[in-house]
Amino acid sequence: MTSTHPLVEPIAHDKKLFCFGFGYTAGFLGEKLMTHGWKVSGTTTSAKKRNFLKKNGVDAWIFDRTHSIPDPFNTFADVTHVLLSVPPDGDGDPAFNVHGADLAALKKLEWVGYLSTTAVYGNQNGNWVDENTPPAPSSRRGSLRVKAEEQWQSLCLNEGLPLHIFRLAGIYGPNRSALDAVRSGTATCIDKPGHIFNRIHVEDIVQVLIASMNKPHPGSIYNLADDMPSPSYEVIRFACNLIGLESPPLIPFESAEMAPIVRSFYKDNKRIHNDAIKNELGVQLTYPDYHSGLKSCLEVEQETSELLKFTAEEEASE
Repeated sequence: MTSTHPLVEPIAHDKKLFCFGFGYTAGFLGEKLMTHGWKVSGTTTSAKKRNFLKKNGVDAWIFDRTHSIPDPFNTFADVTHVLLSVPPDGDGDPAFNVHGADLAALKKLEWVGYLSTTAVYGNQNGNWVDENTPPAPSSRRGSLRVKAEEQWQSLCLNEGLPLHIFRLAGIYGPNRSALDAVRSGTATCIDKPGHIFNRIHVEDIVQVLIASMNKPHPGSIYNLADDMPSPSYEVIRFACNLIGLESPPLIPFESAEMAPIVRSFYKDNKRIHNDAIKNELGVQLTYPDYHSGLKSCLEVEQETSELLKFTAEEEASE
């Protein structure tokens, strides 16, 4: 079930997008833009995925700190838009460290988008935060993202890189949602009173990115989350109800067995304001809550393109 609001469509045609880190979100964005005549290329760390991308019309290169792009001058020559989604490490963003100067020197570059995370805000004890809330990361994950944001912002301030930062809540969509966790038997219902999570459907992320491309405002920061912050167990229960399975029992947080990285997500508790994407970019969310989002996932998963399904499965296996 989708919104009756019209989707944001790209105004420009025949542009060229380069994605550092051709992951789940880039897959949806790339497929959308290719239907409007864009050329799409990017990087991956997997030779298998590189070959698959090439077969689906996406030029691809292997990239990490030890594998730079061999001929950046020619590779980036006609690039007009860049999406940055390589996870940072202790030294920051590998794309910045290896190819930041190359990107800053591009003459045709119109827009750069960095996919960050709302983890930069840290724990806010359940209070609302917006783009003016100072970053205060409480996890290594959030701290690394703050460092990466600062690296790219330095190129924006000093070299005129047309940077836009997008702080994403938890991403879900077809083949990557609570439905998959329930089907695989890995879903758990954790009860931590007063704790909530924020989430955003991948198609709404794509809408926001395209809206920003249509109306660039270098230096901008946008929060991406839906209108319904909720406890994680409510989402699991709804997913179970949708596919007719019994919900897992509710387990108190203190006694729940969780991997350290999963437990770390429960350290942060905040509600994410999303007014900027609505007021500044004119985006009306297709999936303003997980009810509509998960219903849509169930409806479209059988129709999901081979490219997007492969991307989701490849990331899940890494």
